[in-house]
Amino acid sequence: MIKNSFIFLEKISNQGEKKLWQQGITNWQEFLNSDKIKGISSLRKKYYCRKLQEVQQALLEENYSYFRGKLPQMEMWRLYNYCKDECCYLDVEIDEQGRVILIGISDYYNTNFFLHGVNLSKKLIELELSKYKAVITFNGSSFDLPKLKKMGLNINQIHIDLKQLSINLGLTSGLKEIERRLELKRPEHLYGNPVNLWRSFHASGDREYLDLLIEYNREDVENLKQIMEYVYKKMKEKLYKEINSL
Repeated sequence: MIKNSFIFLEKISNQGEKKLWQQGITNWQEFLNSDKIKGISSLRKKYYCRKLQEVQQALLEENYSYFRGKLPQMEMWRLYNYCKDECCYLDVEIDEQGRVILIGISDYYNTNFFLHGVNLSKKLIELELSKYKAVITFNGSSFDLPKLKKMGLNINQIHIDLKQLSINLGLTSGLKEIERRLELKRPEHLYGNPVNLWRSFHASGDREYLDLLIEYNREDVENLKQIMEYVYKKMKEKLYKEINSL
């Protein structure tokens, strides 16, 4: 999908991208092979060609961070097919005061937890994140990443936020309801409030509440992969339909 994209080029808006598609220029190679492009001067075309060659090299080197600050955040999903084997899914839980108590980081096959009072440290979390080239969240732009930033963590990977993408596809509810609509199963006892589980653990010292909190977070973070796969498929279909209808 990223090779059909031009919106990471300076002064190319979503409308500018559509105008290129309308001219039959639907991928980078077609742009590079075109002698003239309507609406783009020969001087600017040469500049864009250099940038496209630059980005092709970045993809070849799996340097997806090249797109940070260039590709709009809402369009980062277009890179998923390239980075899907090197991405992680992340979810943060907080207590009543808004303090981070648990972070789950998963590649779906393996999930690691960072728990307050045990191993919730900036150094360990950054070490875990360094294994990946993309971070995928649900509402992470507004919630999870600001919480990590407040802890002093640096997120250098590209970030794909599934919340707004889901809304664009008509999935306007929260994560748990989206799971139900996509028929993703989670045990009924793991639909509770994680804040209450943490409070109960502290009040009673009963390890069962802590285990439930961890399993709750596991469901959150591991289900993100299947939601990401669904979102990518639907967004790809939507964009290809748009390209082919112009």
